[in-house]
Amino acid sequence: MTNTQDFRSAMNLADYYSPSDGGDTAFSVVAPLVKFGPSSLREIGVDARTLGMSRVAIFTDARVAELEPLAVVQESLRKSGVDSEIYAETEVEPTDRSFKAGTAFANEGKFDGFISVGGGSVMDTCKAANLYSTYPDDLLAYVNAPIGRAEPIPGPLKPHIACPTTFGTASECTGIAIFDLLEMKAKTGIASIRLKPNLGILDPNNLKTLPKNVMAANGFDVFSHAIESITARPYTQRPAPASSDVRPLSQGANPYSDVSCIEAIRRVGVSLVDAVNQPEDKHYESLMFASLLAGIGFGNAGCHIPHGMSYAVAGLVRDYQPDGWPTDHPMVPHGISVIVNAPAVFRFCAASCPERHLAAADAMGADIRGASLADAGILLADRVIKMMRQTGMPNGLAGVGYTEADLKALTDGAFPQKRVIDNGPRAISWDDLHEIFKDALTYW
Repeated sequence: MTNTQDFRSAMNLADYYSPSDGGDTAFSVVAPLVKFGPSSLREIGVDARTLGMSRVAIFTDARVAELEPLAVVQESLRKSGVDSEIYAETEVEPTDRSFKAGTAFANEGKFDGFISVGGGSVMDTCKAANLYSTYPDDLLAYVNAPIGRAEPIPGPLKPHIACPTTFGTASECTGIAIFDLLEMKAKTGIASIRLKPNLGILDPNNLKTLPKNVMAANGFDVFSHAIESITARPYTQRPAPASSDVRPLSQGANPYSDVSCIEAIRRVGVSLVDAVNQPEDKHYESLMFASLLAGIGFGNAGCHIPHGMSYAVAGLVRDYQPDGWPTDHPMVPHGISVIVNAPAVFRFCAASCPERHLAAADAMGADIRGASLADAGILLADRVIKMMRQTGMPNGLAGVGYTEADLKALTDGAFPQKRVIDNGPRAISWDDLHEIFKDALTYW
């Protein structure tokens, strides 16, 4: 393999998607409805009216509430005659507590629509508030098993327009809402096609206020979504559902997600380092589009081991307070909690689908001339580590405050995340996961 044009052969359908006994034989393509482009946010008033909104709840957070995107949304709604009320109490890295507070606001306001203006935390909180105010139940009713009961959402929700001011989570593309369950010190979430926003408005102008560390973490989150999607177990290896209406959102790698995700990886490889250190408008557009592509991909394929590990890394944080985020409480932001694990996962998983890891390394910008398939995991891990250093990311788990003494707790916290971990290209035991965490302690 010499370049990304060879990706087609690396992703050969006849090989990776071979049938399995009892495996699924179909995959679903659920693409989001999005609007993309500079200044596209100024059209939101008409969009809201088109969706039947007359009184909307605008979910944001305290920082974004002071920035231009929120003012643009308010003005456009006003011009279109749409009444609005702002909820700016969203927590960064939301919790069950903040989901409940957002739901209380939604219940009191008698809204007929929702608009989220902010990052993944804002969009996910808005999704949850829409859900629990429309179909009230205890919090764990809709939460993913085994932590929650994973009950199906009974019907459609009120219309929701998601307006990201970051570009990493791609929550505007997915039916997923992630939060910290405080009493368990664990990250979990809700996954349903009914949570998918009715419209996502992706305006690259919104990225111009992002601090450097936030830009870097977002970019690595995009990459993680994309690489995990193309290296997930193939959809044909997942047990066929008893009925087509219960086919999961995280179907496993599939030809549709492959195409969007390899391009997302290429854009991150080309743009991220310069976007962090010498940003230009072209970088904002490229990275936001990469986020859209990766969001489409993982919205259909699902993530796997790095994300499963990230939930424990974020949930067990003690005192890490990153530059660029609110500093009123310790936190490991999502993109960081994922990427500190990723190189160790590539080293572990590459042998299961080396062609895909090598194609990803090539797309990310690694020099793969003369490389063999046996080199795939190391080449990809080394390329990511180099970019982490160039963009100021922490040096593995030690960089966010963990030591070898924490490995058991991290493994115990991550191993139950079967929804994502079992979506990986190879089965892993508790001992395997412990070794991956150990390998992720430091990289340089």
